[in-house]
Order: sequence, then C-alpha cells, then structure tokens
Amino acid sequence: MTRTPASIRRACLCLATAVGAVLLGAGPAAAHVEVEADRAQALAEDVTLTFNAESESDKAGITSLRVVLPKGIVPADVTYTDGPEGWTFATAADGYTVKGPAVAVGADAEYSVRVRQLPDVRELAFKTLQGYGDGRVDRWIELGASSEHGHGHGNSAPVLKLEAPAPGATVKSPTPPAAPTPTPSAAARPAPEASPASTPATGAAVESGGLSATGWTAIAVAAVLVAAAGAFLLRRRSRAS
Repeated sequence: MTRTPASIRRACLCLATAVGAVLLGAGPAAAHVEVEADRAQALAEDVTLTFNAESESDKAGITSLRVVLPKGIVPADVTYTDGPEGWTFATAADGYTVKGPAVAVGADAEYSVRVRQLPDVRELAFKTLQGYGDGRVDRWIELGASSEHGHGHGNSAPVLKLEAPAPGATVKSPTPPAAPTPTPSAAARPAPEASPASTPATGAAVESGGLSATGWTAIAVAAVLVAAAGAFLLRRRSRAS
C-alpha cells in the first residue's frame, strides 16, 4: 500500500483550510448596498443615482432605506424617480428616506433618485440604514479603506467614485431654501378691539346716560350755586320791601 508523503498531506490540509476561510468570510459580507450613476463625474448635473440594497434576512422583507447625504448634496437637490411599488420619498435635515410595503423576503430593494449637481470631489459615500418588516436594521455606515470589506460584517457604506469634472464645468448656485410661511408684521396686524374694561371713561358715559361722572359733578355744583344765588336775591328783596 502506497503511503501519501507527509508534505503532500500538509499541503492539502492548508489548501482546504484556506478555501474554508474564504467561504466563511464571504458569507456575512456578501450582501451590501450598491450605488451607480448614469454620469459618475464631478460637477455633472441632473445625475440619476440608482441604489440596490441586497437583503440579509430570510425572515422579513426590506421596508425602508434611510440615507445620510454626503457633503456637497443637500436634500432639496434630490428628487425621487423610481422604486418598489407603493414606496414613498421624504426628506430630512441630513438626507432622505424611501419606504413602503415590504418587498418579498430575500429580494433586493432598488430605487433611483435624481441629483441636481454632484459636488467636486473624488468619491461620495451614502451612509444607509436598511430596515426590515420585523424591526431589524442593517447599518451600512462604515467609511474608509478599513471598511472596504466590512471586516467580515458587511457594513461598509455605499461609495460612488467620480471622474474629474468636464472642462468648463462650474458649480451651480445653491438651491434656495424653501420660503418660510409669511407672518403678518406688527404694522399689518389689525388693532385689537378695545374691551369695555379698558375704556373706563366710555363705560361711565354709557352707564350715566351719555355723560361722564365728572360732567354730572359739574352740573350738580352749578345747580347749587344757582340755588344759592337765587336765595340771596330773594332775601335782599324781602329786606328792601
């Protein structure tokens, strides 16, 4: 019986171990979120970005994708163009969310947005939180070269690499923010109606038949003076007679 040399056995064992390590490492890092552009070029305008989120769950379907926009792109510059049936788009202070009914379990979720203009950078990272119908959340948010393979955890953020700007390309003026709801100025506001309590003189006049309390006091004093003068004249006449 021919025996296999020890060196061959050791080589086969090392090869099997290496293959096993590759297969085990590929498992958890296989799923991820990818982004592509119809024009991956700095300062390109009206660019359509397509995101594909792969499922990592065999129990629930994907229901939402929350994206934090990279520096140089503001939510007002992003328009939703296409996505899973029934999904909607809403902006936030730092990005946007697309969400809706769960896609089929194990199926990918793909959607597209249009960006007004890409910034003048070499690459763009779109940090993404991927939600499922059972409450699970996959966080594709790691940045840098160390996260290129997700450390075996599959959590590197989707990155779009850009070519140099076209000759003559310039930065468009920033998208103006939404106009705030106008509020009436102090001059334009109608004057508040005076309440009876705030106008005591008017109230007293109404209660006293049209004259204020001061007016009635003056009349009373005048009446007393007239009566006194009349009495004085009557006494003088009686003495003279």
